[in-house]
Amino acid sequence: MKSEITISELAKLMNVSVHQIRYFEEKGILQPAYTANNQYRMYSMDQIYQLSHILLLRKLGVPVHSIKDCMTSYSADQYRQLLHHSLREVDEELQRLKELQQFIEKILREQQNFSSQFKHYQIKRRETTFLARWMEMDPSTKLNAKLLAEQAKRVTNLFESDIHYICDDTSLITLYLETHAPGDLVLPGGKYLSTQKLIREDDELDHMIEHFYDYAIEHSYVLSGPLILIERSYLSLFSKNDLHYELQALIEFDEKIERSNHDCSADNH
Repeated sequence: MKSEITISELAKLMNVSVHQIRYFEEKGILQPAYTANNQYRMYSMDQIYQLSHILLLRKLGVPVHSIKDCMTSYSADQYRQLLHHSLREVDEELQRLKELQQFIEKILREQQNFSSQFKHYQIKRRETTFLARWMEMDPSTKLNAKLLAEQAKRVTNLFESDIHYICDDTSLITLYLETHAPGDLVLPGGKYLSTQKLIREDDELDHMIEHFYDYAIEHSYVLSGPLILIERSYLSLFSKNDLHYELQALIEFDEKIERSNHDCSADNH
């Protein structure tokens, strides 16, 4: 009884396709032990181990055209270097996937917060937030493709970020992005008056800001610090052509406002 196996048996054993084994043979990195009289390729234990090494090298990212050199000339130290390099790539991919997971969770959390918002206006607790300056604009200037292109090199994955528009004492609108370390601006922790809306036209945004201030006056909220406009472009996934904006402003609380906090209800603004 022969101890060798056919190509189909080898493919089944190693969980690869016959086509893949033929491809390795065409590239000169795997050959059968012999070809039988019936023209069947036959494979022994040597080829099984050889194929396992080929598949491992492919899993480590070694291109097919380099595998022959690896298997014929690599030293033990070179293999160790290859494995360390592959391990670094795996660590980087794990970090990328972790960041993607956090971003997906953020999208779902923000969308749920918006869709379940029963009150048009809310008082939200915000922790201290660090912001890094991205760009400045004159209030009469509309954000356009040219401005974005000029600034794009400074930001990675721009539209996965919450863009903060803040009007400062110079009457310029400064765009900020959140950062983990102290940056150019600190938004203090506290309770913020907040409203969210889907916007399509610029004049809708103007009305949103006007109504925001009217609501604060009507309910005797004393606003402190700048008005914060937050754009979350990633939430437009759920609303086609509308952009998602949130207005926030820090509230100076007194006892009367604190007692009426639970009565912050929606008005038809």
